[in-house]
Amino acid sequence: MEKLEEQIAHLMRTIEEMSDVVARQDTEIALLTRRVQMLMEREAGREAGADGAVVMGDERPPHY
Repeated sequence: MEKLEEQIAHLMRTIEEMSDVVARQDTEIALLTRRVQMLMEREAGREAGADGAVVMGDERPPHY
């Protein structure tokens, strides 16, 4: 019986630790999601401000 109680205590501690990890990950994912959304909005604003011209990644700037 004592062995079972030790195992249950160990499992309970492990569950609590995992719960803490999941809670931290949820907070971090929410923060990263907001940051990605902000960056996407910023990039959309830049594209809209470029007079509707789409700039390709391999296109040279006009000063070349």
